[in-house]
Amino acid sequence: MKRKIIVIGGGFAGIEFIKKIDETLFDVLLIDKINHHQFQPLFYQVATSQLEPASISFPLRNIFKTKKNLQIRLAEVLSIDSANNKIKTTIGEFCYDLLVIAIGCTTNFFGNDELKSHAFTLKTTYDAINIRNHILQTFEDIISAETSDREGLLNLTIVGAGPTGVELAGAFAEIKNNILPKDYPDIDFTHFKISLIEGSKDTLNSMSISAKRTSKKYLQKMGVNIITETFVKRYDGNLLELSNGNIIKSKTVIWAAGVIGNTIKGLPNNIQAVGNRIEVNRTNLVEGTKNIFAIGDIALMKTPKYQKGHSQLANETINQAKNLAINLNKHKTNEFEYNDLGAMATIGRNKAVVDLPHFKFKGYFAWLVWMFLHLMLILSVRNKLIIFINWVWAYLTKDTSLRLILKQTKIKMD
Repeated sequence: MKRKIIVIGGGFAGIEFIKKIDETLFDVLLIDKINHHQFQPLFYQVATSQLEPASISFPLRNIFKTKKNLQIRLAEVLSIDSANNKIKTTIGEFCYDLLVIAIGCTTNFFGNDELKSHAFTLKTTYDAINIRNHILQTFEDIISAETSDREGLLNLTIVGAGPTGVELAGAFAEIKNNILPKDYPDIDFTHFKISLIEGSKDTLNSMSISAKRTSKKYLQKMGVNIITETFVKRYDGNLLELSNGNIIKSKTVIWAAGVIGNTIKGLPNNIQAVGNRIEVNRTNLVEGTKNIFAIGDIALMKTPKYQKGHSQLANETINQAKNLAINLNKHKTNEFEYNDLGAMATIGRNKAVVDLPHFKFKGYFAWLVWMFLHLMLILSVRNKLIIFINWVWAYLTKDTSLRLILKQTKIKMD
């Protein structure tokens, strides 16, 4: 008789686990709040009108259309009853033999509710569309805005200079320099200011010294104002107050300054680690349980090589999922260890940095490597082709045709 596995979350880890689990041994129930997988590394390209949302979103039922052992339910998991091996959701209760938690992370505002209310985030496809709509609508508003209101509209501020913040800043700088002046000839874009705020002393703080210096140089050359060793104190939707005493008037603040694990009620309190991550052993078994596993960004696995836990990288989460599936398929307990293959970030056209374990490079070749590896991670051939064609077109023309404001609007008539 097949054992039943419930997988919570259809991100990189959840999808890879389901792909690798033996369908002759297990029946799988996948539960997620949305019906599609989201390719997070390219959210910033949707936000900056370079890609359509559909090109980086993949319907879960289509991904697994050949899987005979899989059921999918759209629901939110409310709690886990580990004593009775069942979960409670918004559509009812489900029993399991094995539970795999792959719920990922969400934006960390570090307890600042005011920021949470007013700043934009970039953790879902909807967030990316929301930013795109807001940016394009902002420039429509600038045309008819009073002079006194224009400063706030012309200041775009990104908080957090990790890969997401750096890639966003670079992409916005490119459309500022190459695209928006053609669409809005009545606006003086010399007054459009892009600021990147970082609490540490460098951009891309987790990468090599070479990558830090190069990314900062690229961004500054593109016109981005970089403010380091500075924190945000408060933001009310109009004024951004910084720890250095400066105040920036801005209607657009995008928060990319950290993540925190999503939570589910019912897990033992002692397994919740820093950042709400779930402590697991070397086989991804949740500490203190016998049949509950956590994989991906939510899992905190301490190893001799990574004594504070692994980084939250797509390649790492995929390999964790593979290892767990193999262990369950073959009744093994192979311990997981991540071999770091490096990190990369793109800053713009012909500009990227790549850190490999024994080799570091930058510029045009790094940019090509970044594009190729991200293209290979896209799930479907169709989407790979769509994205590739969009990239080629944008490279040849320095333009895109995706600047659509997709939201319901009401026009007041006098």
